[in-house]
Amino acid sequence: MILTTTNSLDGYKIKEYLGIVSGETIIGANVVRDFFAGIVDIVGGRSGGYEKVLIEAKEIAMQEMEERAEQLGANAIIGIDLDYETVGKGTMLMVVASGTAIKI
Repeated sequence: MILTTTNSLDGYKIKEYLGIVSGETIIGANVVRDFFAGIVDIVGGRSGGYEKVLIEAKEIAMQEMEERAEQLGANAIIGIDLDYETVGKGTMLMVVASGTAIKI
């Protein structure tokens, strides 16, 4: 499956648009990670714990979106957009991946 943020694929002809597909995931942030992230906020630097959670959430959302496109018979997804939000007093991280499923 070809995945892209662009609205077309150079060298390929779009044969059919199959509709919008999305994948969503919500992952909880634990107390220990929150504590260390707070320390990082004070002293500066990157929060490796949160970065790992965001990467995992993005991969799950992308995988779900791809599976839904495959169910429609797609072999590519164009126009992919990733949205990141916090849910529930900032204790949960939500990632939504969406795009247009197509046949090339």
